[in-house]
Amino acid sequence: MSINPHLDVVTAFVSELAQLGVKHVCISPGSRSTPLTISFARHGECKTWTLLDERSAAFFALGLARSSGEPVVLVCTSGTAAANYLPAVVEARYSRVPLIVLTADRPTELRNVGTNQTIEQVGLYGAHVKWSIEMPTPDGAKELLAHARSTAARSVAIALSTPKGPVHINWPFREPLLPPYEVQDEVNTQLPKGLHIESGQRQLTASRLEYLAKMLTSIENGLFVVGPQFQQELAAPLLEVATRLQFPVLADPLSQMRAVSEEVDLTCVVDRYDTLLRHSDLMQGEIWDKLKPDVVIRLGQAPTSKVLGAYLSKLDDVRQIVVDESDEWRDPLFRASELWLTDPVILFSELKELLPQRETSLFAQHWLSLNDSIEKRQVFEVEHIEEQYVGEDLPHLFEGRIFTELARVLPLDARLFVGNSMPVRDVDSFFPKMHKSLFMLANRGASGIDGIVSSALGACAGTSRKTVLVIGDVSFYHDLNGLLIAKQYQLDLTIILVHNDGGGIFSFLPQATQEDVFPYFETPHGLEFQSVIEMYGGSYHQVHTWSDFEVKMNAAMENHGLQVLELRTVRALNVEMHRKIFSACRDVLL
Repeated sequence: MSINPHLDVVTAFVSELAQLGVKHVCISPGSRSTPLTISFARHGECKTWTLLDERSAAFFALGLARSSGEPVVLVCTSGTAAANYLPAVVEARYSRVPLIVLTADRPTELRNVGTNQTIEQVGLYGAHVKWSIEMPTPDGAKELLAHARSTAARSVAIALSTPKGPVHINWPFREPLLPPYEVQDEVNTQLPKGLHIESGQRQLTASRLEYLAKMLTSIENGLFVVGPQFQQELAAPLLEVATRLQFPVLADPLSQMRAVSEEVDLTCVVDRYDTLLRHSDLMQGEIWDKLKPDVVIRLGQAPTSKVLGAYLSKLDDVRQIVVDESDEWRDPLFRASELWLTDPVILFSELKELLPQRETSLFAQHWLSLNDSIEKRQVFEVEHIEEQYVGEDLPHLFEGRIFTELARVLPLDARLFVGNSMPVRDVDSFFPKMHKSLFMLANRGASGIDGIVSSALGACAGTSRKTVLVIGDVSFYHDLNGLLIAKQYQLDLTIILVHNDGGGIFSFLPQATQEDVFPYFETPHGLEFQSVIEMYGGSYHQVHTWSDFEVKMNAAMENHGLQVLELRTVRALNVEMHRKIFSACRDVLL
């Protein structure tokens, strides 16, 4: 008999996930996961994605879950297939992204006896998941139907509870692996109505809010620092509070507070702090006194900018308040004086109703005036730096200018996914504040260079908004397999490929001074990507000038499918250009 009637528990499990609102399931092919695959495929209420490479599939699910805020299910067979999920699971854990990871397995009697394709999967992801459980091997016991539905509900609740994150369910199956074909109605009649989950947010009491409003009003020189966070709805209330208090906001590009809708006031946003704070030798005396806050209020993950982190570390005698909805400790600088455990969207939405409008403060004026002066100088230098290299027989496009150009040409509601290493640092330094409602994304939980292409494809899979990825050549090479997803599902993704033939970030680091061992870091590869891009059905375009970039970007925004715009740069020249621009901006402080 090829049908296993005991697998009706899988149908019950899948039915409960769908009833609780799970919309997307990413399935990688395999035999042992047959009961899960067939149950999801036949259920009909979940969108199924068939993805060949488990590592790519997991990052795709990560991007989809990050952009939607909803849990995405992963399904794979036993053995190393499950191990390939680990990098994305790690990223999900540290960036608070809800995933439900379902790994198929052999039953317990076939483990640790030399059975093929069998590894230790229980606890495979260790501390990198919020919760893990092994299901009982289906054996026909009726209580297992209720257990399956309860476990499904629990997995959704835990994945979505604060802080969001991944959960792991290991499913052991005995052969035969085919579930009953039409048992959905029968299973549903055997169980009470599925579990309904209500969840809430941490919220301060009215008396505590009044106290905080009075306390904040009493502060003359306050400063907000907002690192990467992916709640777009936080921008409007927080920036209104900042405007009322006249507190400058040092906004990481991934804070969702540099590119906002027109009705949001950007006056208090400081977007050039990364350039300003690089000149630490000048940050003393009168300048230091003018820019030193009495209180710092920090939100989100650790800022991308290393120099901003160094600045905050120097403020060891300044009260620093961390606002976080989770009690996970986000204080890598060890400078926190207070932790406000509350949902920041609710907090600032309520605070703005309690705060009077303050006149412009001298402290805010100093920050914003310097920011404006540096912006003007930086924009000028970025636009003219390449003129110094005209005539040289080398590509001389400046990598940082990609983000000033993108700021102009991106549609009003686009999604911008930024790769790690140099792109995320350049977007921090050069992307201006502006009135466009952009959703800016990156994998900054563990900040790896793997899975970036797949993550960006996941981010664009659940939306009709135009999605653009900026990525370096090493990261791109690392996830070439992900391009197959674009071809399979005709996804619209435009990739800006920064090709400098190696790990460009290391040219900025002390390792670059060690010439005998530097090849171990820069790793030139000599690859040409055009044929690979075309193999996956993409359109390849090489960009030679910025006017060329604008034309090809505008065309890409009108076209469909995978579009790749490649910019060739030279690592040594890129480092030199960065240093010249930052040096020129130093003059503003003198």
